[in-house]
Amino acid sequence: MTTTPLPVVLAGARGHGHWHLDNIRRLQHAGLVRLAGICELTPLTGEEIPDGLGTPEQSADLGALLDATGARIAVICTPIPTHTDLALTAARRGVHVLLEKPPAPSYAEFRRMADGVARAGVVCQIGFQSLGSHAVPAIRRLVAEGAIGELAGVGGAGAWARDEAYFRRAPWAGKRRLNGADVVDGVLTNPLAHAVATGLALLGATRAEHVTGIETELLRANAIESDDTSCVRVSTVHGPATVAATLCAEEPGEPYVLLHGGSGRITFWYKQDRVLLQRAGHGPQETEYGRTDLLENLVAHLTAGAPLLVAPDETGAFMRVVEAVRTAPDPAQLPESAWRLLPDGPRRVVTGVDGMVAACADTLALYSELGASWALPKQVST
Repeated sequence: MTTTPLPVVLAGARGHGHWHLDNIRRLQHAGLVRLAGICELTPLTGEEIPDGLGTPEQSADLGALLDATGARIAVICTPIPTHTDLALTAARRGVHVLLEKPPAPSYAEFRRMADGVARAGVVCQIGFQSLGSHAVPAIRRLVAEGAIGELAGVGGAGAWARDEAYFRRAPWAGKRRLNGADVVDGVLTNPLAHAVATGLALLGATRAEHVTGIETELLRANAIESDDTSCVRVSTVHGPATVAATLCAEEPGEPYVLLHGGSGRITFWYKQDRVLLQRAGHGPQETEYGRTDLLENLVAHLTAGAPLLVAPDETGAFMRVVEAVRTAPDPAQLPESAWRLLPDGPRRVVTGVDGMVAACADTLALYSELGASWALPKQVST
């Protein structure tokens, strides 16, 4: 079937937006989309626009740009507090949306966005790329077939390293609030949000009503407002999901989600689309899967009726976690005895955090329950 490429406007083309520019170029080469416009406060120079994308219209006014270009899709990759208003700007014009994660900085803003998009009758895809992995339905099939016995819970672990400059990359970086507006740029809600969303998805607890309680432990080694070393346990109608994450790892590694069954376990390294199945009576089995790009899926949904992979309401449980982090007490500063400064970056490293993050995923326990010397009592949100 031959279709006319759908005109796309990208809002936020610098930083992570560079990835979207390259992806749009790939899909434009395939004849699926056409970059019609770029919305940035400061226009991109010719050198900043990848070869093959021509000279798209540019404006700092998203609404005017959508009107001028006749865009069918708006890709929104802007600071977190702007997501809801920009998504609704597109929706009011009948323009479909690919919205970067996290979709909003609070549950109220998320509902305002999701309800507004639904009223407008447009489609919104939330940018959790890991949920486009073909490993996700494959793991769900394994669980449904009883490959690891009854599912007891899901753990998630993310041990990353970010230097001090990372928290100075933008005015909102490392902030819980900025100019009176919620930002909630914490390790669980932004850089390692995929661990939370993917864990909940594999547990089958994606919607807000699936969540029955949330416990958080939010800490920071860096001189920031938000948390950089945290864990959360989400109680759901399908069991618990515990995710531990840090940006202060000693030896950073690939984040993963771990499914605990009565007779086995499944480890999913979600950035690599790699799955390890371990079960009683069998040798370990490792498989690598493909991945469907979320913009490509949105185009296929609009042009051929393909099922949408990440609708807003399927991220409602994740947004309940964002809300619990937002309303929790401000993250506690770790004592200087708990971390050290490495010269590369420089960056701060929390002693023993790599093993603690892995242990949380392995036991579904929180830092304080595992006896971390620097942990604080958990905060409970219902």
